[in-house]
Amino acid sequence: MPLIELSGVHKIFGKRPQKALVRLQNGATREELRADGITAAVIDASFSVDAGQIFVVMGLSGSGKSTLIRMVNGLLEPTAGSVVVGGEDLAKLDARKLRRARRDKVSMVFQHFALLPHRTVGENAAYALKVKGVNRAEREKQAEQALEMVGLGGWGGSLPSDLSGGMRQRVGLARALAAGTEVMLMDEAFSALDPLIRREMQDQLIDLQTKLDKTILFITHDLNEAMRLGDGIAMMRDGRVVQQGTAEQILNDPATDYVAQFVQDVDRTKVLTASSVMERPVAVLGAGQGPRAAHKLMRENQLNSIMVVDRQQRLQGVITESVAADAVKAGKDSLDGLLVDAHLVTPDTTLSELFTPSAEQPAPLAVVDGERLVGVIARVTLLSALGNVSTNGGDLVTAGAGAAEGDHV
Repeated sequence: MPLIELSGVHKIFGKRPQKALVRLQNGATREELRADGITAAVIDASFSVDAGQIFVVMGLSGSGKSTLIRMVNGLLEPTAGSVVVGGEDLAKLDARKLRRARRDKVSMVFQHFALLPHRTVGENAAYALKVKGVNRAEREKQAEQALEMVGLGGWGGSLPSDLSGGMRQRVGLARALAAGTEVMLMDEAFSALDPLIRREMQDQLIDLQTKLDKTILFITHDLNEAMRLGDGIAMMRDGRVVQQGTAEQILNDPATDYVAQFVQDVDRTKVLTASSVMERPVAVLGAGQGPRAAHKLMRENQLNSIMVVDRQQRLQGVITESVAADAVKAGKDSLDGLLVDAHLVTPDTTLSELFTPSAEQPAPLAVVDGERLVGVIARVTLLSALGNVSTNGGDLVTAGAGAAEGDHV
């Protein structure tokens, strides 16, 4: 169930915005409206953010992303369309209900920290709770817990001026966490930080998300940040959402030339994962088979090694062509003692983490979901992925687990 839903949202600044909206819907361009002193900041934006998702809205200055987030937190009312947060259409709420929704449903982390300079770190972290009317002892307890989460335990009595920029942003994050809202909005939250600190904050956000399962709408102009953080991404240009999807979808299948130009310098190895490049193995061997079946299947499919799985597709190990051939010559009829461990990776392992094991392993990398083999990554596949070259794996050929030796499909 989406916690945030935008449908056909427009935001127009200037005289007679409704009249300007009609002009826009009848084909007027953004530039034509601007010549008349009217700014179409957001045009027909639609997307939804599911519970527990980090959704990133990405765009350059003037793309409309900051206007959009101000509509999501109720600071701006859309000219047209609906902004639904936690099941409530914000535009339909009266002033009292809107204040309550903003207080109880949404917390915000700002680019420039927005801390109260004469209040302590603890008081800043507890500020949203004070606004809600939470008693002092409880809000101090919750604020201290939030500060612990972001690595600032023990700093509650300090002033913001005693902290570095990265630490002050952690206080802003702690304040949002202490508020206890389901939805967190982060407007260029890390862009004022030095690159190293920014990376640390991204790591911390990902770590916190795995523990707390918040729903986060994150605004950024940095594509690498968007692709690192976003479960889903909406790319904006000139007020419009020009593409939305996962990082891999946007990187591999850009919808427009603009998006293609934008993503061309992205480090693909830190965005693409094993699941995006893995292939079905050309063949696998059932665990009940013997060396003769292994050797026959490898020769038929021109393989140097083959993965061995049981009936539930759980990986048992790998046997190489030379080992199988020697076992056949020796008259062995069992795989006992012939298998070696495959190098295992998970579907969400990034390509940057695959190069070293791929270089060190003669066999393809085994992609497993739990114990179940779901794909393999050969060295050529990994290298091809860097140039976005498609490699098509063959159909799965299996010598069935438990079948009679020599049988294969």
